Amino acid sequence: MLFDQSLSPAQQRNLERHLELPVNDRTLLILEIFGQRARSHEGKLQVELARLQYLSTRLVRRWSHLERQSGGIGMRGGPGETQIELDRRMIGDNIKKIKERLVKVKRQRQTQRRQRERRDAFNISLVGYTNAGKTTLFNALVKARAYAADQLFATLDTTTRQLYLGEAGRSVSLSDTVGFIRDLPHGLIDAFQATLQEAVDADLLLHVVDAASPNFLEQIAEVQRVLGEIGAADIPQILVFNKLDAVDEAHRPLVLEDTFDLQGVQTPRLFLSAKNGEGLQALRLQLARIVSGGTLPVKEGDHSPEAHEDAA
Repeated sequence: MLFDQSLSPAQQRNLERHLELPVNDRTLLILEIFGQRARSHEGKLQVELARLQYLSTRLVRRWSHLERQSGGIGMRGGPGETQIELDRRMIGDNIKKIKERLVKVKRQRQTQRRQRERRDAFNISLVGYTNAGKTTLFNALVKARAYAADQLFATLDTTTRQLYLGEAGRSVSLSDTVGFIRDLPHGLIDAFQATLQEAVDADLLLHVVDAASPNFLEQIAEVQRVLGEIGAADIPQILVFNKLDAVDEAHRPLVLEDTFDLQGVQTPRLFLSAKNGEGLQALRLQLARIVSGGTLPVKEGDHSPEAHEDAA
């Protein structure tokens, strides 16, 4: 039986006893999907870390039959150590090792970012709710062949390419990131911090929205919540309403470039279809204007030097 919410170990155990059925929760389902989608070394490490952290709190759930003392010649745990204690220690050791490996990966990413900074690169990250079409837009803009599909979390690994903007006469760095989802467990946010760091360090976020979804307002709010949790809430954004080709003519907006009130900030909004290319040129022109010194939307109360410089 699957519950569409996170369950504590005690809730999971009690439900299984009452229902006499195996019980799984939303977090485990997301972990399973992540495990199937991860392709890069970093992505696999992050999935394994999140899985072990989840498992470490649930050892007693179905393994009560293993709660027996082990000891004697050749036994790892020594006298009096239960099997669960052995497994908990083993999981703890593995978590420590994976965290150390992720620290090395993070250092490599920081080195890459410093190299881009030395080249005076303007960094743009694609963010948005899962299955909003971020990777399709990424491929359309940079002529890449990153994996894209009509499914949840098709992209788990950050991909970065150079996007040349002819109108600005220069290139920018464009990154595709993991999609967000409602009630994303905190453990997963922590585990994917290295991947989401690209969004935190961006100069501009392209917040991709599924224009054909009846729940796009809730999805926008959820993305903003996660951006706040990872420290990227104050980075300027452009709202890109994608999948215009899937919106009925009668429901299409009359104005294809407008602003949207995003938590008190009048944020630029564009409508396009990454699938058929409609509206892509308008997005390129908008990016070129910003890169060439155009203004960026700044939250009220943001008094950072960067904010004043952009607003000038």
